[in-house]
This record gives sequence, structure tokens and C-alpha cells, in this order.
Amino acid sequence: MRTPYRVISGALAAVLLAQLTACGTLFFPDRRGQIDGRIDPVVAALNAIGILFYVIPGLIAFGIDFATGAIYLPNGQSAQVDPQELHKVVDAEGKIDHARLKALIEQQTGHSLPLDDPRLIHSSASAEQLAAYGLRPAA
Repeated sequence: MRTPYRVISGALAAVLLAQLTACGTLFFPDRRGQIDGRIDPVVAALNAIGILFYVIPGLIAFGIDFATGAIYLPNGQSAQVDPQELHKVVDAEGKIDHARLKALIEQQTGHSLPLDDPRLIHSSASAEQLAAYGLRPAA
């Protein structure tokens, strides 16, 4: 008879512990204290997963991350490149200049990507994907 009580109390303790934690606050404690900025999509996605499993703990995680500022990217960084800036890396023939793209990504996000790595797989985009960014495909 004691085993069901232990299971129920263990589950209750796990749920209460999940309510007290927030993804950004745990994973990025150095971000606490920020007041605004761009929202980190990784932290937002992890908090959203918390909403899927437990609604109230997920909402509390969002609340804690917004209150502490841990959901924001540090130092005004961004996690994506502005689509308008992508026009600068495409030449008149519609080909992408990898050196310019690497410099643009490093400037916009602060991360250096190995775009000149020979193991990198290049794939061509469809006309619909290019049109979504306002680019025209090359023949």
C-alpha cells in the first residue's frame, strides 16, 4: 500500500520541480538581468515544449524567463540574418558568394560558420524558396 503513495508523491515532486525551473534560467544563467532584446528561439522552443507536457509549468517557465531576462539573446545578438541583407551576397547571375555570406553571417549573428569546408553539402533551392526571400533564380 505504501508503493502507490511513493509513486504519487514522486510524480507530484517532479511536477512541482518542473514548475520552479525555467529553461533559459537554467541553461543560460549569465543572461539574467537583461531587460530587452531579441528572443532566443532555442529557449522559446524549450519553454513551448514545457507547455506541451504541462501547461501551467510551461507558462511559468515563460514567465520566469521573461522576468529574469534569460529568454533574450545576449548583447543585442540575433539568431538569424535579415533577408534584405541576403541580396548583397547574390551576384547578378544568381550565384551565392560564399565569402560574402560567411562575412554576413558572422557580422549579423556573431558566429563564424565553416562555409569553405569541403565536406559542406551544397543544395540548390527551389524557385518558391528563393521567391519567399525576394530573390530570383538563375538559369
